[in-house]
Amino acid sequence: MEIKLFGRWGFSDIMVKDEGMKRYISLSPIYIPHKSGRLTGKQFAKSKMSVVERLVNKMMRSGQGTKKVAGKFIRGGGNTGKKQNALKIVEKAFEIIEHKTKKNPLQVFVDALTNTGPREETTTIIYGGIRYHQAVDVSSQRRVDFGLKYISLGAFATAFRNKKNIEECLADEIIAASNSDPKSYAVQRKEETERIAQSAR
Repeated sequence: MEIKLFGRWGFSDIMVKDEGMKRYISLSPIYIPHKSGRLTGKQFAKSKMSVVERLVNKMMRSGQGTKKVAGKFIRGGGNTGKKQNALKIVEKAFEIIEHKTKKNPLQVFVDALTNTGPREETTTIIYGGIRYHQAVDVSSQRRVDFGLKYISLGAFATAFRNKKNIEECLADEIIAASNSDPKSYAVQRKEETERIAQSAR
C-alpha cells in the first residue's frame, strides 16, 4: 500500500528538475509531516527532513515587526508554535493547488522551490579597512532554504490585511512560483538577489 501525504497525494511520480537541489529536497513518503523535533540540533539534518514539513515550520512565524516585507510592516503573533494550525494551512493550500492546476500539488511545490532558489548572492568582504560586496555562488542546500523562506514570506505579505485567507495566498504563491511568474514575491526576491550579485562581480 502506497504511503501518501495526508492520505491523498503520492510521492512516487515526483520529479526534481534541478539536479543540484535533488539531494536536498527530501521526498521520503510520509503520512503526516511531523518529526517531533527528532532532527533538532543535528548539523545538516534538515536535508533529511520532509520538504513539506520544512514548509510547515516556515509557516509557524510571527510578524516581522519593524522590518518591511513586500512594502508592508507585518505585525502580530502570527502562528508561532501552533504546528497543527500550520499543518492545516499547508493541507488546505495543497487542496486549492490541486483544484486549480489539476496536478499533484507536491510536484507544483517542488517546481516552485527549484524556481525560487537564487544561484548567486553577495557577501561582504573587508580588505585593508575597505568594505565591499563580492558575488558568490549559493550552495544547493542554501537555495532550498531561500526558496522556502521566500514562499512563506510572500504568502504572509499577501494575506496581511487582505480578504483572502492565508491558505489561498500560499496556494497562489506556490502556483505563481512554479510558473516563474514575475508577480510572485519569491520570484521577485530571487531575481533581485541575482541582479545585485551580477552587479558585484
